[in-house]
Amino acid sequence: MEEIPGNRLKSRAVLLLNGSYEPLNICSIRRGIELLYLGKAELVHSYDGMVIRGERAAMPRPSVIRLRYFVRVRRGEPPLTKRNILRRDGYTCQYCGAKGEVMTVDHIVPRSQGGKDDWENLVCACFSCNHLKGERTPEQAGMRLLRKPRKPSHIHLLLSEIPIPDERWRSYLFL
Repeated sequence: MEEIPGNRLKSRAVLLLNGSYEPLNICSIRRGIELLYLGKAELVHSYDGMVIRGERAAMPRPSVIRLRYFVRVRRGEPPLTKRNILRRDGYTCQYCGAKGEVMTVDHIVPRSQGGKDDWENLVCACFSCNHLKGERTPEQAGMRLLRKPRKPSHIHLLLSEIPIPDERWRSYLFL
């Protein structure tokens, strides 16, 4: 069994579910253990063979926990920002598939042709593809999108920052 040192407790991810089993957030392992210890959450899945040892007890390392009560969450639409567009698209050019940290945001239908600033009209693009496309639509430029853009959910934006550490998360995230 692998033991997790205390200094790594902050960085490990735990999927936090609402009382209704809907994904609420991703929290640190320390926060997950705190919720379990206080009786505010219950363990749904743990990482196989991973144990956290404290002074008085040892417990399985939580992967998925569920609040014992339902929390009403009023989430508006995720903010439409350059960072969120890049996160949604995984920092991958939606025309050629190039990956990188230095990307631009492209209007599929350019503003000069009536294109709007919305989730369905903005995509991540490398500088070369953005320059090649210019003030044209992809069809006019002879280019194709790798996938149709859509508005992401709150949890999908969170997940874009980290790899899914446990395949058992997928059933709760509808992936």
